[in-house]
Amino acid sequence: MVDELLWLEMLLKGIAGGMLLAAPTLTAAVLGWPRPGAAFWPRLLGALLIGIAIASALNAKAATPRGLALGGSVAINLAAAAFLLATAILQPPATRRGRLLTWLLAAGLFLLSLIEIALAAA
Repeated sequence: MVDELLWLEMLLKGIAGGMLLAAPTLTAAVLGWPRPGAAFWPRLLGALLIGIAIASALNAKAATPRGLALGGSVAINLAAAAFLLATAILQPPATRRGRLLTWLLAAGLFLLSLIEIALAAA
C-alpha cells in the first residue's frame, strides 16, 4: 500500500509540476487563480514538484526506502495544504472556480496526509 501511495504522489506532483513548468499562465487561468506577472516563480514551483515526484518514484522502487518516504510526503502535503487554506481565506481567488479548486486541493492534500500518517503508523 505504501508503494501505491508513493506512486500516486509521484503522479499527482509530476502532472502539476509539468503543467506549471510548461504553461504557468495558462495553468493559472484554467484553475481560476491570479495570473503570475512573471513566469519564473510558477516554473520554479513546477520544477520543485517534478523533483518531489521523482523522489517519490525512486523511494517507491527502492527495496528499503530512505529519504523522502511517507514522512517527507506528509510534510510537503501539509505545507501545501496550509498555504492553499491561507490563500483561500486571506486572499481568495476572484473566480468561483478558483475558490472551489483551492479548497478542493487543500482538502485533498490534507486527506492524503492523513492516509499517509495512518499507513506510516501501521
